Amino acid sequence: MTSYAVFLRGINVGGITIKMADLKDALKAGPFTGVKTLLASGNVVLVSELEPAAVKKEFETTLRKAFGYDAWVVVLTSDRVSELVAACRYPADDKSTHTYLTLASDTAALDELFAAAEALDGAVEQDRLGPEAMAWLAPAGGTLESPFSKLSAKPKYKASTTTRNLRTMIKVRDAAAALETAAG
Repeated sequence: MTSYAVFLRGINVGGITIKMADLKDALKAGPFTGVKTLLASGNVVLVSELEPAAVKKEFETTLRKAFGYDAWVVVLTSDRVSELVAACRYPADDKSTHTYLTLASDTAALDELFAAAEALDGAVEQDRLGPEAMAWLAPAGGTLESPFSKLSAKPKYKASTTTRNLRTMIKVRDAAAALETAAG
């Protein structure tokens, strides 16, 4: 059994509203145990015997059937979430900037996004954390207007990337680790 963190893309924004209790109920029918939702932005920790790619497929299928929308998720083991949080050199709490991690299910899409951000001539401070993640900074109060936020919001990245604040990633890391310990 492996503990996973699953990050949903695009729920509770843009007309796709899913209550976390309904999400949890829908997932009970799948090959998942210990399902816990965190915040209302589509963060789930769970335990499964499946490999990550199979968790992704089952999770997306469940969302499509239960909620009738074209669902995309990024799945990481709890260990990998811990490694990514530890690798991030930016602060979790800073008054002038916010740290974000963009996660990807498609390395090529993240490679393209990272290169495009580099082409913004220093407008984005970023760091590649691994094949499936990058960290970047946005000014406090200006995240949605930041050059990288506008770049990553393009439709071509919708199916393969999602972004979380580092503080959220820390909460997910802690919840996934607790689930791993409990399943252990």
